[in-house]
Amino acid sequence: MGQTTTFREPVVTEKRDLVPLYQVVLLDDDDHSYDYVIEMLQKIFVFTLQEAYEHAVEVDTRGRTVLIVCELAHAEFARDQVQSYGPDWRLDRSTSSMTAIVEPAGTEG
Repeated sequence: MGQTTTFREPVVTEKRDLVPLYQVVLLDDDDHSYDYVIEMLQKIFVFTLQEAYEHAVEVDTRGRTVLIVCELAHAEFARDQVQSYGPDWRLDRSTSSMTAIVEPAGTEG
């Protein structure tokens, strides 16, 4: 007589290293117009007009707005893009770009 062979389903355990996420936060100032903020966000982040406007309102009323959440290298690149965008040509007092910071995702300011 033959032997009975029992097969067991293999147990696959997968250890995934979760990459920490970071958020790029735009900070408010009085040296940039709504038009500047909307234009910058549409060019750098490819936001729609509505999305860019909503971020402009939030940064103006709350003092900050989270633009994106991503891995650290992408967040640093996005921050650098904001901070190198240049002054708002619409306002004489504007002499530099807006400020953006990178912080761990979920951080409230």
